[in-house]
Amino acid sequence: MNTQVQTRLSKKLSLLLRHQPELYGLHLDENGWCSIAELLDAFAKKGQDLSIDALLEVVQENDKQRFAFSPDGLKIRASQGHSIDVDLGYSPQVPPDILYHGTADRFLPAILNVGIIKGKRHQVHLSLDIETAEKVGERHGRVVVLKVFAGKMHAIGHNFYQSDNGVWLVEEVPVGYFEVVS
Repeated sequence: MNTQVQTRLSKKLSLLLRHQPELYGLHLDENGWCSIAELLDAFAKKGQDLSIDALLEVVQENDKQRFAFSPDGLKIRASQGHSIDVDLGYSPQVPPDILYHGTADRFLPAILNVGIIKGKRHQVHLSLDIETAEKVGERHGRVVVLKVFAGKMHAIGHNFYQSDNGVWLVEEVPVGYFEVVS
């Protein structure tokens, strides 16, 4: 599958498994899992060809590992970033002292005023390194990277979680617990 087709399929899966499963009549369980058979059938009913091989390729080759298969291989879900109500079942973890958040520069004034908030998502997404944060932020415009003092936040009681693909998650990052890197 070429890169362009793979990207389109990844975006479609993100939409369906994170935000609007009802567009294809999909049913996600309380943990965000969708039956692979149901997913393939839903694509077929929409007149769109999706094979199990193409699905495997998108999941395995996605550079951000946005999706995961269940241990039994019968279900699929998005690893994080949901705007719908799901419980991904992640346990609180001790974060590294420093994490990073990438965003667009147009959001910086609001962030400096109220902190980093989750918006329509369940949690704020944080990265281990500046490069990853830059990739995330550049999707939304001219990128700004923020250095987050996760260790200090954790010390005062903020819970951090790490998704299956290594993204760090937290409810919010209050003013005073980050600084602008670039």
